[in-house]
Amino acid sequence: MRVLVTGGAGYIGSVVATRLLELGHTVTVLDDLSTGHADAVPPGATFVEGRVHDAAVALAGERFDGAVHLAASSLVAESIANPEKYRLNNVVGTRLLLDTLLASGVPAIVFSSTAAVYGEPETVPIDEDAPTRPVNPYGESKLAVDEMLAAEAATGRIGAVSLRYFNVAGAYAGRGERHDPETHLVPIALQAALGTRAGLVVYGEDYPTPDGTCVRDYIHVADLAEAHLGALASARPGTHRVFNLGNGAGFSVREVLAAVERVTGVTLEVTVAGRRAGDPAVLVASAARARRELGWTPARTSLEQMIADAWGVLRSGSDPR
Repeated sequence: MRVLVTGGAGYIGSVVATRLLELGHTVTVLDDLSTGHADAVPPGATFVEGRVHDAAVALAGERFDGAVHLAASSLVAESIANPEKYRLNNVVGTRLLLDTLLASGVPAIVFSSTAAVYGEPETVPIDEDAPTRPVNPYGESKLAVDEMLAAEAATGRIGAVSLRYFNVAGAYAGRGERHDPETHLVPIALQAALGTRAGLVVYGEDYPTPDGTCVRDYIHVADLAEAHLGALASARPGTHRVFNLGNGAGFSVREVLAAVERVTGVTLEVTVAGRRAGDPAVLVASAARARRELGWTPARTSLEQMIADAWGVLRSGSDPR
């Protein structure tokens, strides 16, 4: 297949692009490098620097058999402070990209959605039929795109799959997290263990959870990439399907930090602060539908393995080139 990967210079996108190439597909990466890194684009992929808003120009004359759309703004706190940015980048940008794909007859799109569309869940684990009530503009923007894709798929012109994933960790083929600023717990804790970050902060320990800290479902980035490949192969014009992706097991912030200490052998210096706005207490996925319909089962479910893989890349300072 000839596959377009937007956001393919980012953490998840670069791993998806790598796996596509390993399976013999032809890959074009579209990324504006606002948060991605040019050296993360895997060898063998065609790299086009540009925004999804300008895809009609950046990809003029190109033809694809499918698209994996990961380009987005994705910081919860920033979305609360600047919701218009998230509407413009995530909703308007996707609308313009989708128009380009439809005009060129691309039959399938896989969209990087998020568990944030569920907000504060009524029950856990969360399945795809749970009410969608996002509590921040980031989640709202992703839900708006899910609904946009459902409407377009209903016309029969394209097949769409929305993948709502939970927390992603680990590394693959030398590609780990390199966000600036870094907001994800595992890389922050590993940077603290490495000594490149002065301690770390736990936001809230008064949640209704066993140890008072937030509980999240973690999935290895390589397993996540496999789900994207399966979703792309299964997308059919006229259908829009939604899948939650996770391990179905939750780990609290304190449990993650303890695992980091076990893997690294470093005792972390932790400061406790108040809760952050827009952080639900518990987000744990039911991925039963993905297992049933995509045949997808996570192969790397150990939290320690995810942390160890990320730790190995961070310590080596690997350059994926």
